[in-house]
Amino acid sequence: MRCLLMYALLLIASPLQAAERLNVVASFSILGDFVRTIGGDNINLTTLVGPDSDVHVYTPAPGDAKRITDAKLVIVNGLGLEGWLPRLVQSSGGKAQMVTATAGIAPLKLGSAADPHAWQSVPNAKVYVTNIANALITAAPDDAEFFRSRLKAYLEQLDALDHEVRDAVAKIPPERRKVISTHDAFGYFAAEYGIQFIAPLGVSTETEPSARDIAAIIGQIKAQKIPAVFLENISDDRLIRRIAAETGAKVGGTLISDGLTGEKGPAPTYIDMVRHNIKALTSALDH
Repeated sequence: MRCLLMYALLLIASPLQAAERLNVVASFSILGDFVRTIGGDNINLTTLVGPDSDVHVYTPAPGDAKRITDAKLVIVNGLGLEGWLPRLVQSSGGKAQMVTATAGIAPLKLGSAADPHAWQSVPNAKVYVTNIANALITAAPDDAEFFRSRLKAYLEQLDALDHEVRDAVAKIPPERRKVISTHDAFGYFAAEYGIQFIAPLGVSTETEPSARDIAAIIGQIKAQKIPAVFLENISDDRLIRRIAAETGAKVGGTLISDGLTGEKGPAPTYIDMVRHNIKALTSALDH
């Protein structure tokens, strides 16, 4: 009888231990990767905008308000990225602490607004994870040493990654460090590492370029001697081939900007994403 009672008590105790872990919500996949890396198994993490999804245009799911209600911390990027989030937090009625991971980063401008894509600079990513670690330590001081040791290890990985990117860019001749891209998400990368991202003339990222647009891009490439083109909203191979044939510019692959891929994709983690992008850029720009 006593053994049965002890077994019953153990069954009751186990879920409580899991429930004692800190409930953390991250707004989107890149922040989710940062939080998971620092928090490990000592937190329960929910990421609202998962892999292969666009945080800019996210529509909250019915269960998201409940996830925020149950959270102790909600980690956000800030700089206007999650325009849909304040209303969601308000409707949740929860008492979660909001943590802005970009705190302390000087924002660049994107048009008249702040450019939210600060994670594209690896030194900025170090600020993100330090802010996240500090928030976790404050919320769960008993786990402070665990979080600190994981932060230290990850900062070392990010230092190595930063050197990797700088070494790769250094091998590209300075006059070739420019690309045309329909992305407007690489301002921080450009400022940090010295590759110039030039918007294609007269082309919207929303629609596929017309033959007239392509002619304008070809003229732009020739005039500015641009060695590589990343136009990810073109699905017509003939247009891509025409650009390459008429200009000699290399047409790059895909640059990943606003979110991670699934596990089977090329960028399931932040470090994978940076490596993927620098490889795509250097293979298109190097001789």
